[in-house]
Amino acid sequence: MKKIEAIIRPERLEAVKEALGKFGVHGMTVSQVMGCGLQRGRTEVYRGHEYSINLLPKVKIEIVLSDQEVSKVADIIAQTARTGQVGDGKIFVYPADNAIRVRTGETNGAAI
Repeated sequence: MKKIEAIIRPERLEAVKEALGKFGVHGMTVSQVMGCGLQRGRTEVYRGHEYSINLLPKVKIEIVLSDQEVSKVADIIAQTARTGQVGDGKIFVYPADNAIRVRTGETNGAAI
C-alpha cells in the first residue's frame, strides 16, 4: 500500500475529484492548508500600506491505495491539477505499512 499526498490549487479540487472518481477512487481526505514554495506569496496594499502575504491557500488531498494504482492516480492528479503556472503544487508518495477499518477491524488491503 502507498499513501499519496497532493498539494494543489483550491480551484482545481473539483476537477481532480471528478477525474479520480471516473478512475474509481472515491475514498480520500481533503484539507485546506496554507503554504508557499517557488510562488513566494504576493504583495497587497491595504489602506495605503503594503503587506507581504507569503502563505497562500492550498488544498491537500490524501489517498491510500494499492501499489498497482499509485502511478496512474498520481498521473491523473498531476494532469488534472496542472495549469502550467508556478504554484500548481506537489505530489508525494509514501509507504503505508498498515490500514485498519475501525468499524469492522479489517486490515491492510481489505480496509481500503
